[in-house]
Amino acid sequence: MKKITDNLIRAYALKNAIAHGGKANAGSVVSSLFNEGLKKTDVKKIMPRIQEIIKEIETFDVETQQEEFEELEDLVSERVVREGLPELPGAKENKVVMRFAPAPSGPMHIGNAMTACISFLYVQKFGGKFYVRIEDTNPENILPEAYKLIEEDSKWLFNKKAKIVIQSNRMELYYKYAKKLIKKNAAYVCECSQEKFKFYSDEKKNCPCRKLSVEENLIRWKKMLDAGGYDEGEAVLRFKSNMKDKNPAMRDFPFARINLSYHPLQKLKYRVWPLMNLAVTVDDIELGMTHIIRGKDHRDNAKRQEMIYKVLGKKYPWSGFLGRYKFKDFELSKTKIVEGIKNGLYSGWDDPELPTIAALREKKLKPKAFWKFAEKVGLSENDKVIDKKEFFTLLNDFNKRV
Repeated sequence: MKKITDNLIRAYALKNAIAHGGKANAGSVVSSLFNEGLKKTDVKKIMPRIQEIIKEIETFDVETQQEEFEELEDLVSERVVREGLPELPGAKENKVVMRFAPAPSGPMHIGNAMTACISFLYVQKFGGKFYVRIEDTNPENILPEAYKLIEEDSKWLFNKKAKIVIQSNRMELYYKYAKKLIKKNAAYVCECSQEKFKFYSDEKKNCPCRKLSVEENLIRWKKMLDAGGYDEGEAVLRFKSNMKDKNPAMRDFPFARINLSYHPLQKLKYRVWPLMNLAVTVDDIELGMTHIIRGKDHRDNAKRQEMIYKVLGKKYPWSGFLGRYKFKDFELSKTKIVEGIKNGLYSGWDDPELPTIAALREKKLKPKAFWKFAEKVGLSENDKVIDKKEFFTLLNDFNKRV
């Protein structure tokens, strides 16, 4: 057992800060010191010193923290460092199926990579299948060249081990499930305007369309699909959930609508397009997802999808959520990146000022550096604020190690 010295505290504080963009957590440092012999009865006594040391090292940039940590690294016991991935509940050998689901509104960037790599690593660890599912069922928000960009980025980032799936090639499958849900009296075609339905939702009352019979809804569904039937905005397919749900977003949410916009792949072949919660649920069922990891901003969507699973008599996959990366001086908006390229602000998708995967490949980074970064963060729901310099200091350090 080591004596709890200032240098030992400093070593663990530096280690924790480097792993979290320069900011250390006193509780995490205390947890590490327990493994070095710190007693719970002494925590109150030593905590002021821990906080004092953390306050000092947080005045350094990550690069300086890294340099100082290298001098104290020998003090850190290997057994307190989490090696590898956190536990994945219910994972079975060769039966883990996971996915990453980008929209083709632009190329993949570092935010996508940090979310996607953790799922890829679990599939590599346990064996199974990893899908990159391009979610292109919103014809109005597609950059045609994004299909190729995502495919190239995926081949590089996932070592050619990801299977590419394009949602718009699976439209008939979504129609099949929509009809199945109507027949189960779990979905209905609503003719209410958005304003009118919002009124019913706010009042926690059922709209008149909700009481239609299965037969009447099937007729309306056919009218949605048929040319010469409903026009855009005149009808929407809704999931029959609970109009009294305390969360308004859960009340009979829509999951298919008419959109007559031109689609880069399907052109004008389809007039009814599934919304995310229908398409995602169908694909997750059909592709056999066992575990799903996504940003914590998708919690409501996960609840909606679980409702649909339940109606269909399916077991919902284990779900994990991740915090968001907030970069102080990096533009992660795909819309703004696309606009910047069109306006000549950037030279192309691999412009060194961009956070795209294409640009990072040009910096001679290795995919494994991203894997190690994602592994180190694990399944944390904490948002992380980091600037470009700090991020690349950490990423380059991982790159050297691999």
